[in-house]
Amino acid sequence: MSARHAVVHGRVQGVFYRASAEQEAARLGVAGWVRNLPDGTVELVLEGDDGAVDRMLEWAGRGPSRAEVTHVDVQERPAEGHTGFDQR
Repeated sequence: MSARHAVVHGRVQGVFYRASAEQEAARLGVAGWVRNLPDGTVELVLEGDDGAVDRMLEWAGRGPSRAEVTHVDVQERPAEGHTGFDQR
């Protein structure tokens, strides 16, 4: 079980990043949440199988087709027991 906190930088708001992240998390079986931050970045909390979380972070580095991700800051964090994935 992995738990990560990520902040995605670049053109990531107004490009369906959150909705796409929710779909990708459901596909991979990753729990947690996603939200826009006031500075134009997107914040993710991810929990799940090590491989699934790694694949979700790879996706986060690309995002949906209209996104232009410049970099992703990732930190390990304690798991909180999230079930499901939602937009905040």
